[in-house]
Amino acid sequence: MAGLVKRWEARSRFGDLMVVCFLLMQVLDAVYTYLGIGIWGPSIEANPLISSAIAATSVVAGLGAAKGVAIGFGMMLHIRRVHNLVALLTAIYFAVAILPWTALFLTN
Repeated sequence: MAGLVKRWEARSRFGDLMVVCFLLMQVLDAVYTYLGIGIWGPSIEANPLISSAIAATSVVAGLGAAKGVAIGFGMMLHIRRVHNLVALLTAIYFAVAILPWTALFLTN
């Protein structure tokens, strides 16, 4: 666990690559969510935080706010050089957001 929050000593290409991948996951998740809601309606969104934000505002505003917060925290971790945690979050987003959306779009 301590390895996840270990600060890297200097600028790292690994860290730069991980933050770019993290940003890509956020953008893909926003696009897939927007398309999914457009096709199947707002009940398709499984994340209760995103669903609440969308219900309280609109699809664009809710997704924009949620993704803005996520990107902000990811950038904060990158600036603090906690690249292992950014890499883990990127992998989690890929596994629990991008892959399910992709499977849903390909099977329907």
